[in-house]
Amino acid sequence: MRRLAPRPLADAIGPIRRDLAPATTLARVQEAWASVAGRAAKEASPVSERAGTVTFACRSSVWAGELSLMAEDLKARLNGALGDQSVTDLRFVTRSS
Repeated sequence: MRRLAPRPLADAIGPIRRDLAPATTLARVQEAWASVAGRAAKEASPVSERAGTVTFACRSSVWAGELSLMAEDLKARLNGALGDQSVTDLRFVTRSS
């Protein structure tokens, strides 16, 4: 089969990237976060994980507060996306500039 145009680089490296991703809770949360959080995913990023507590850096204190109020629902949705109960708590902090 002959290709008429170059294919996007993301299509070529996607399978390799999945194979190279570390097998950590943080990496799994980072992968699932956009689908779990929707629009809020642009406002907060998972940056660390320790003993099941995932810390998110938020663009503002307003978003940190708002997401903190949604933490139980987000935790349940994250664990559902991950297929286990590896996330025990969510922590939202303001990103330092």
